Amino acid sequence: MSITARLAAFAADHPTDALPPEVPQRALALTIDLIGSAIRAANQSESTPAVLAMLRRMGMEGGGDCTVFGLNRRYGPAAAALLNGTFGHSLDFDDTHADSSLHPSAPVVPAALAAAEVTGASGAETLAAIVIGFEVCCRLGMALDPTAHYARGFHPTATAGTFGAAAAAGRLFGLGPAQMASAFGVAASQASGSLQFLVNGAWNKRYQVGEAAMKGLMAATLAAEGFVGAAEAIDGLHGFLGGYSDGAVPARATEGLGTVWETMRIGVKPYPACRYTHAAVDGLIALARDHGWQVDEVASVTVGLHRNGITLVGAPLAEKRRARSVVEGQFSMPFAVGVALMRGRFGWDDYDLLGAPEVDAIADRTEVVRDESLEGLRHPFGATLSVVARGRTHALRIPDPSGEPETFPGPEACAAKFAALATPVLNAGADDLLARLRALGQAADLRAHLAHPR
Repeated sequence: MSITARLAAFAADHPTDALPPEVPQRALALTIDLIGSAIRAANQSESTPAVLAMLRRMGMEGGGDCTVFGLNRRYGPAAAALLNGTFGHSLDFDDTHADSSLHPSAPVVPAALAAAEVTGASGAETLAAIVIGFEVCCRLGMALDPTAHYARGFHPTATAGTFGAAAAAGRLFGLGPAQMASAFGVAASQASGSLQFLVNGAWNKRYQVGEAAMKGLMAATLAAEGFVGAAEAIDGLHGFLGGYSDGAVPARATEGLGTVWETMRIGVKPYPACRYTHAAVDGLIALARDHGWQVDEVASVTVGLHRNGITLVGAPLAEKRRARSVVEGQFSMPFAVGVALMRGRFGWDDYDLLGAPEVDAIADRTEVVRDESLEGLRHPFGATLSVVARGRTHALRIPDPSGEPETFPGPEACAAKFAALATPVLNAGADDLLARLRALGQAADLRAHLAHPR
């Protein structure tokens, strides 16, 4: 079988009851994590008003049956997937799969939730579909080879994410293997996402991930209605892997399929910024705490990163040192260094430091360099630090940032993150929503279960 056929058959036919119980449980934790970010972004992200205004002008403002977290109105399924995906990714606080260097939940979960509300699917069926979507997009991201995909200027969350969204929605629509392959055929024409947003801190990154959720849902819907999509869309001559990467490793898409669960290798973020900044932030917070440094006692900071990290958060360094918008801050290692040393933390509300002279001063004392010792490893998100403070040099190597599978936060920590994001918007309603989300796996009908979640 071709890779396309194998993934389509897996997505359509892998039995829900054959999933190891910890896998849908992890999918639920990741879903809740995404929803917390979406709630805050729906109300505080600077790009939200423009997206909502666009939907009004397009006649897509409301009148549907699908939940959009953080808003008081319901939308049609396509708009709901777009909004939940865009909002879920807007804070850059959503989960990350290290081996594919993408954010699986933002495209997959919104497509699955919209399809579940349309079909009246159970919570268990929905979580199984989310797992299937995670597996498809993470495996395709690995098969693309993230470094080669980035080198072509693509954003893997939006590209591979379109296939994951199609797989999750198609699963809930009851697509057979041939129909699922057609959904992938449509997804191959829709997959898009450019890194050009890095040039000016544009809002494309958020929107193109929401669009991936919507387009995957649409691809699955077309297939359900009998639309014939391109054959061999993933591994054909002009398929996804060949067209989007110069270094694809197709075998990674199906290696261990159905026995090795990439869902369990997804990590959650402790900081609302590009994952490539996190290991260094962990290290700086720990060093400053242990040594009791004041900001003005730190003479210099040198951060070593994988070359993918340099692409995203370290170059051009002069521009990264002067982050002025939220997106620029999300992709600036020097800004993250400044926040970590100024506040001893890095949360969504710490973007009030954008443009602060003290942060600029720290940024000017920060170097970001490629560290080849971080390459060729299983995970690309580690960092090395060299900090000169109080006349001494302190070196530290952080192999992986916190929140990776080996340090996945427990229920209390996950609840605390959700509360920190959702409570300023929902007030006491945040606790009620969290309780309902935690019980999602037992819901007989997701539409009724999510009714009026705010």
